[in-house]
Amino acid sequence: MKLLIYGNKTEEIKRLAEKAGFEIVDKKPDMVASVGGDGTLMKSEKDFPEIPKFILKKSKTSKKGHDILPEVILNKIAKKEYKIEEEIKIEAVSGDKKIVGLNEIIVHNIDPRRAIRYEIFINGKKTCNEIIGDGVVISTPYGSTGYYRSITNSVFEVGLGVAFNNSIEKLDHMIVKDNSEIIIKMTRGKAIVYADNNDEEIILDNDHEILIRKYKNKAKIVKFI
Repeated sequence: MKLLIYGNKTEEIKRLAEKAGFEIVDKKPDMVASVGGDGTLMKSEKDFPEIPKFILKKSKTSKKGHDILPEVILNKIAKKEYKIEEEIKIEAVSGDKKIVGLNEIIVHNIDPRRAIRYEIFINGKKTCNEIIGDGVVISTPYGSTGYYRSITNSVFEVGLGVAFNNSIEKLDHMIVKDNSEIIIKMTRGKAIVYADNNDEEIILDNDHEILIRKYKNKAKIVKFI
């Protein structure tokens, strides 16, 4: 199997992987070993989309990593003692700009001293009055253990989660079907839109809007038997 090792300080992992029988490559891998934490996994999905991935945990705060020694994980992969689960991804589209994320799309006020005002539409229907706050997080089930949970103190397994960040809304979140199209329309202020651990961004100004929806392809995450 061709394995790409993604992350920093990977020499020891490379040695263990070669010992387990993997061919180490830097392009066109059969599988990606993400060495680090959740952020490294998200970056590896951006750079090598839809290739099966697993985390070799180096972060104490990682929620997705396994508390298993790297050599044990690599031997399980080599022996095919695993399954691959597909996770939906999410995209934000504005004009000719597009950002794709595994965990979430975040719309956030650029100036932390000033709230933004925006409206939200689900499948063309306005769902709330004008919202005032710091922004909104649109999360996948896989990403619901991240920023979505920090706002709502909850997670979910099906659909897309919409969490309002420091807003005037009485409810701090809602769950919609994963085939929903969500439009965020700015009515006052300037916001930045970004995804996961991704340097790309989209800037929204007054009267700008952005479409957020399920991405056409899915991530492939390795789970151990």
